[in-house]
Amino acid sequence: MKVRKIPLRTCVVTREKLPKMELLRIVRTPDGGVVVDESGKMNGRGAYIKKDVAVLEKAKQKKILERQLECTIEESVYDEIKNMLEK
Repeated sequence: MKVRKIPLRTCVVTREKLPKMELLRIVRTPDGGVVVDESGKMNGRGAYIKKDVAVLEKAKQKKILERQLECTIEESVYDEIKNMLEK
């Protein structure tokens, strides 16, 4: 039986290489909005973060996502991501 390759991605906050399914993709869409990409295939510039509230807080405090996506991120987007992670 053939072993299936597991795609790895790097968390922009912790710099850990993790399987794609353990990370959350945040996308800056071509029209300039910032959304959470649950499918992992949305068009736009993406950044991966670990599915952990502490990692999200560190990204917010140090503005890591804003630097990676090259745009400003509103507080409501951070709240939406936090609600997703707490489920």
